[in-house]
Amino acid sequence: MAETANNPAPARAPEAVTTVTIPEEKGAKLEALPAPAPKAKNIPEEKAIIMTTEKAAPALSINALRAKSLSGILAMISFIVSLPILASVIWLLYMRDYDCENLLRLPRLQTGIGIALLFMFIISTAALFLRPKFPMPGFLLAVVPLLVMLTVGLALLGAYDMESRKILASPRWFKLKVDNPNNWNNIKSCIYDTKICDDLFLKSLTVKSYDFTMKKLSPIESGCCTPPAVCGMKFVNATSWIKGDNGAVNNTVPLDSDCDDENKVLDSDCDTWTNDRNALCYDCQACKDGFVRTLESKWRKLGLFLVLMSLFLFVSHLFLFLATMWELVVVKENI
Repeated sequence: MAETANNPAPARAPEAVTTVTIPEEKGAKLEALPAPAPKAKNIPEEKAIIMTTEKAAPALSINALRAKSLSGILAMISFIVSLPILASVIWLLYMRDYDCENLLRLPRLQTGIGIALLFMFIISTAALFLRPKFPMPGFLLAVVPLLVMLTVGLALLGAYDMESRKILASPRWFKLKVDNPNNWNNIKSCIYDTKICDDLFLKSLTVKSYDFTMKKLSPIESGCCTPPAVCGMKFVNATSWIKGDNGAVNNTVPLDSDCDDENKVLDSDCDTWTNDRNALCYDCQACKDGFVRTLESKWRKLGLFLVLMSLFLFVSHLFLFLATMWELVVVKENI
């Protein structure tokens, strides 16, 4: 029994040894774990780099956002500025022609300009869609027609001193056409057929001399239906006047306010005037000038519109091009 009581003791001893050695191995492992601690010193540097990149990224994105928003605003402005061109197309294609204007083939020119402006609107809008991917081609696509539009507008305004007969509807072209006897005979017959002077006669049957002189007349009415004011004739009715003695000027008749230094009538108009309702002053220089002024008033307005629209669109497309280039630079820096 003593042997049996002592025998389990040696068997338990190894178990105790094993239980003691295992914690020692674990303790050794636990002591070895803090060894990589020096790597923890690099963590703040990595975090600093990440934080600096995170701070820099929002700044670039804000600039890109500003560039895109500016480009969008300028593109919207360019489109809004081009809308009057579309309105002018409708005006040119559906506007009623002036009397006798078709004799100079101006309605064809009016239709041609209307179609050209329609293409100008399409090109200007297409340039806005090409802008994001092709900024330079889109800019040139809009600028080249705008330069042509500006040139045509200046020609209609008479800005070129060395105008030729080929520049239609320019001031010098009008004068050359009207001074041509063949053209003027046709225009004179057309003015007579419109019965402008007959209508003026009917409207002024009960009008007195002073009231008639204060009445606002159209350039054709004052130039073709009545004698020049400088002739000093006495008023009977709108188409009947009495010549003064020796052509003396009647100071009671004021000069026509529409006449300027360039459109002064010739002295021969006083002798050309007749009370014959079929002749009146249709052969007067004042009648020619009145017809020219009537047409010039329309085409000068169109020329001024073309000049202003071309300048506005050129400036808007130029700023849009610069904003697009800035947007591309900011996006590349952000990448």
